[in-house]
Amino acid sequence: MPAGATVLDLACGSGRHLRWFAARGARTTGVDRSGEAAATAREFGDGIQADLEAGPWPLAGRAFDAVVVTNYLHRPLLPRIVECVAPGGVLIYETFAIGQETVGRPARPEFLLRPGELLSACDGLRVLAFEDGWLPQPRRVQRIVAWRPAAAGDAWAPDLLASALSDTGPLHPRG
Repeated sequence: MPAGATVLDLACGSGRHLRWFAARGARTTGVDRSGEAAATAREFGDGIQADLEAGPWPLAGRAFDAVVVTNYLHRPLLPRIVECVAPGGVLIYETFAIGQETVGRPARPEFLLRPGELLSACDGLRVLAFEDGWLPQPRRVQRIVAWRPAAAGDAWAPDLLASALSDTGPLHPRG
C-alpha cells in the first residue's frame, strides 16, 4: 500500500497486521472486542474497542484502502466488511473453512466457511486471488484478495496484488 494509505484490521487481536502496515507508513485502525487488543492497536494508529457481534457497527460511513480480516467469521458482518473497502481498495480475508473441525479448533460450523462462501461474500468486488484448501500446520482455510475498482472499467495494477498477498505460501491438498 502506498504511504498514507488507510488500513483496517478487523478483530485485530495482538496487532501483528497493524504493526506491519504502520511500519510501511499506513494509517491504521484496529477493531477488537478486547480492551487490551484495542489498546495495542492504539500503539500503531486508531484502536476501537467494540463488540462486533452484539454492539453497533463502529465503522459506519468509513472506508479504507485495505481491509484485513484473519481468523474471524461472523456472517452477518460480511456485507459491512465488504462495504468498508474504498474505491480502489483491497480486501484481504483469510479464515477457517469446513474441514478444520477434523484437525482442531474452531470446530463449530458457525465459525467455518462453507465451500465458496467467501467468494459469494465478495460480490461487487473483483476477485484477484482465491484459495480454498489446507495449510501445512494443518489448517483448513479459505482466503481471498479482492479489489473494488475506483471507476467502471478500471484496470488492475499488478504491483498492488503482489503487495497484498501474504507470504504464507500456497495452500496444499490434504495428504
